[in-house]
Amino acid sequence: MPDIYFKEQDQHVQAAEGTTILQAARDAGIIVESPCDGVGTCGKCKVQVEGPEGSFLSEEAHFQMPPELTAQGYVLACHTKVYGDITVIAPNTASQNKTLKILSEGESFSYSIDPYIKKVYAAPKDKTFILAGKQKVGEEDGDTTDKFYGLAIDIGTTTLVTALIDMNTGEEIDSLSALNPQSLHAQDVITRIHMASKEEGLKLLYEAIRDEFNNTIDELCKRNHIESKYIYEAIYSGNTTMIHLATRTNPEPLGQFPYTAVIKGGNTVSAAELHMSPFGDIYLPPIISAYVGPDITSGVLAAQLEKKKGTTLFIDIGTNGEMILAQDGRLAGTSTAAGPAFEGMNITCGMRAGDGALELYQVQEDGTPKTHVIGDVEATGICGSGLLDIVGELVRVGVIGKSGRLVKPERGKYPDVLKPNMKEKDGKPVFYVSKNVYITQGDVRQVQLAKGAIRAGVEMLMTALGVSPETVDCVEIAGSFGYHLRESSLINQGMLPEAFRGKVKFVGNTSKSGAKAFLLNQGVRTYMEQLVGEIKDVELSQDPKFQDVFVKALTF
Repeated sequence: MPDIYFKEQDQHVQAAEGTTILQAARDAGIIVESPCDGVGTCGKCKVQVEGPEGSFLSEEAHFQMPPELTAQGYVLACHTKVYGDITVIAPNTASQNKTLKILSEGESFSYSIDPYIKKVYAAPKDKTFILAGKQKVGEEDGDTTDKFYGLAIDIGTTTLVTALIDMNTGEEIDSLSALNPQSLHAQDVITRIHMASKEEGLKLLYEAIRDEFNNTIDELCKRNHIESKYIYEAIYSGNTTMIHLATRTNPEPLGQFPYTAVIKGGNTVSAAELHMSPFGDIYLPPIISAYVGPDITSGVLAAQLEKKKGTTLFIDIGTNGEMILAQDGRLAGTSTAAGPAFEGMNITCGMRAGDGALELYQVQEDGTPKTHVIGDVEATGICGSGLLDIVGELVRVGVIGKSGRLVKPERGKYPDVLKPNMKEKDGKPVFYVSKNVYITQGDVRQVQLAKGAIRAGVEMLMTALGVSPETVDCVEIAGSFGYHLRESSLINQGMLPEAFRGKVKFVGNTSKSGAKAFLLNQGVRTYMEQLVGEIKDVELSQDPKFQDVFVKALTF
């Protein structure tokens, strides 16, 4: 049986002949990033392999490894089978959360503190009773009413934000952000649904996120000198698929017609596997539809959309483009599959928003670019916000044409100072945005598909309520990713209509701020459970007009 030595993790793994490096790593609990779930399309599971001839065999994959990396011993872990003893050099993912840039704050509103979970001290018995609603669920010795905590958790497709809340005062004591470990196995929602439709995939994805939650809870408790047994409730605020996976619920019905959610939300489930009170539970906010989940329910609550006069468009731009249109209290919602481009995935030099990621790109009046790199270091890649900045600016100055084609220097009317940045790599045009970082024609196409999906969703949603772009009063962009965008880059490339210029407002992580309201005020639970039932679900996949609108939205 071959021995696989993972050098960075200093771990030996025994595997049967013919096992892929990726599967061997997963069996051993070693995370090798594989956003496409081993299909061989993303190229993110690159590892270096050392071993005698015949000890491993790489099979053909959709992703073509650059010759210079092949020469250095790089292979795709998902398409390389092991037949003898080898050494694998794979990045150690344990350090990823240290530089990841994730927004944790969001717009909110005023509400009274009246949590569903309560603690009452009974002096005659010297006991503290824990109540869930009006039902007693446990008791503790002595007066422990001053030790009363809860968690508001934003479960993003790519990132997690966990806030520790004092349920007596409503104060946010601390918060921690982390990479959603599921994204290392399957990048987007569709891939995760497919993976989790099988029991072994569901187990892997559930345990990955459960363990991350517990690590985060332990760290929050350690940093703030509290005991986890005094945490009584957690709110799970995420898209519908993430809620299924976080509760170990098979999401297969979400991936096939008629696209139904097994979980409806508006209920509590056991928190037995989390490092919390033995009397603790998890509240799941009500779900709007299969692809408009509790994260948007929390956003509607935090932004108080149904109470706003006029017309407001609320969009969470990300892997799933979830959006709500509110018109004088009347709400409609939909979502579009934008894909992983906004997270820097499927992009040649794409990366997450950590040190080395170019996050801002702006062409100044003299044609010279103004850039910013996270960590103030040399750029090693492009994160999602940087990618949209780059494309938006290059469309504006003419480096990218309306059709999405990179314009050659001799044909371009763009600033002369930018023309040397247009070069050829492997016979194809690329545009360099820094010394070693560039975008390709394929990258531009990925952005076109993603932004086209968002724009088409916006157009279809407005049509459903009979709203024109000119009559929209405010556009609220929610989410960690959206907060790092600029209005100009969204409009220049056509993701949002020109009529929205000057109306865009960035409201931050409303998924978390709404979750905090669900935690601290039981009244909003009943209110939102009723409101969600009144939101019109605009199902784009069933509308024959969607494809035409989408194709039109692809142009810049």
